[in-house]
Amino acid sequence: MQSLIISYFSNFPKEWAVFFLSMIPITELRATIPLAITQFGMTPLTVFFYAVMGNTIMGALVISIVEPITKLAINKVSFLRRFWEHYINRIVTNNQNKFEKWGALALITFIAIPLPMTGAFTGAVAASIFRVPFKKAVPVIFIGCAIAGIIVTMLTLWIGKMA
Repeated sequence: MQSLIISYFSNFPKEWAVFFLSMIPITELRATIPLAITQFGMTPLTVFFYAVMGNTIMGALVISIVEPITKLAINKVSFLRRFWEHYINRIVTNNQNKFEKWGALALITFIAIPLPMTGAFTGAVAASIFRVPFKKAVPVIFIGCAIAGIIVTMLTLWIGKMA
């Protein structure tokens, strides 16, 4: 799936390909930065800029649309309402104390760690679940994306030197 997505964007200008690939939850900047540096031959600073911007904007879009779409869906389908309420209640119950204690730092760390199932998309959903206001969530997502971008860029350059 990931290779199909990457091949679709290979005909775009490199900067736009990096920007859009960083907006897709499957690739985000974790796959896009190594790809752009090693395959597209772009400079690390240029890749970092476009990847962080794309990833941050995707996070802002998710925060903007997750709640309205979720409300619409759960109001129309009772099965979804029961499932969603159970799912959200479990997440909030298990994590509310941590989130209250660590706040933005918890969200930044979650977004910054370059592992599967973390990142701007999941962080934006978490911000929506914990009702972080848009104006507070977007800077937090940006910081998390910037840290993840630095980590992934440095790892890519380090591994490239080792090869």
